[in-house]
Amino acid sequence: MGRTEPLIVQYKNKWYDLTDFAHKHPGGKKSLTGLHNKDMKDRFERAPGHSEAAKYLMREYQITPPNSTQTTKQNGFSLNGTAKHPMTNGSVSNGVKNGVKHSSTALHSSKTTSNEDDLTHLTDESMEHLVDWNKPMVLQIHKMGDKYAEWVNKPVDRELRLFGPSWVENMTKTPWWIVPAFWIPAIGYIITHYGSHDLAKGRGFSDATQSFLTVDLYLHLLIGAFAWTLLEYSLHRWVFHLDPKHNRFLQTFHFLIHGQHHKVPFDPYRLVFPVPPAILLTTIFYQPIYYIFPYPRLTLAGGLIGYLIYDMIHYYLHYGSPSGGHLYHMKRYHYSHHFVHHDQGYGISSDVWDKLFGTRIMLRKLKYLLKW
Repeated sequence: MGRTEPLIVQYKNKWYDLTDFAHKHPGGKKSLTGLHNKDMKDRFERAPGHSEAAKYLMREYQITPPNSTQTTKQNGFSLNGTAKHPMTNGSVSNGVKNGVKHSSTALHSSKTTSNEDDLTHLTDESMEHLVDWNKPMVLQIHKMGDKYAEWVNKPVDRELRLFGPSWVENMTKTPWWIVPAFWIPAIGYIITHYGSHDLAKGRGFSDATQSFLTVDLYLHLLIGAFAWTLLEYSLHRWVFHLDPKHNRFLQTFHFLIHGQHHKVPFDPYRLVFPVPPAILLTTIFYQPIYYIFPYPRLTLAGGLIGYLIYDMIHYYLHYGSPSGGHLYHMKRYHYSHHFVHHDQGYGISSDVWDKLFGTRIMLRKLKYLLKW
């Protein structure tokens, strides 16, 4: 893999290290070409589509001026907003609290107050003073009150720790390959050991292998996959994006199931659904399937195929670089959902249901192809 070229830019007399952000930029890395060690004000303001979320995210990459002797960012985090040191018992070794470096240099002349929260407000204009990024986040969400909805939709590029105990925390992180490694054999087992036998029994076949020669088996798998697309949209819109209002329990629930993804959208270990809760949801959703469809285990297998495709597409939309076609459209579409239209664009694998339910995002036509 080639070395990443440095990208240090200036904007309104402040400096930003965008080296690791370039390939994540929703507008493509080419939109940042040629800006190293230059002022990007003109290009930034000419380019349409910079939302408040995008401007908020810029704070994560702010650094001290190149000729400064300081090596940390103004908010106390290492370059590109991520804490590079491993967490131990909910803390990081650099001792930074609340995303702010409490020092005489950072405080400047604001020495008249002794309250730590007041110092945080004085040294950090963002909303990150509402939480302590060095502590497990799940125990802090309920304290945010009416500020939660605004905070969760303002993205950052940091490491997020949900729980204190490492064995619990590790279960919340899932490398993308775990999903196909588990679900492909599971789906194959359901089809060969249950679905094909159910169909053989219903059609009067003496051998279950005969089921694989019929259209029925593949039709019911297709029905299940199609049903998943509606479930995908429904879950994303009415569950993952439920309005917790001022209910502290619902705020924590929302953050656990989806809010965390909007807060730290670049975390590669929080882009696919962990297997244990996925098994639990599969068990729950199988109950109505059993009573509605004639061959429920085939329908279930089809639904799981749809889910597997969805989860792999979702990961690819964040970390892949499609060069055109459907996935290219959906990457732009999903990024727009993340950074501009949080209340639209709920489809991940397609925007079909968004069109039908009136929540489709209308993307701006471009004269050039984006590359990430």
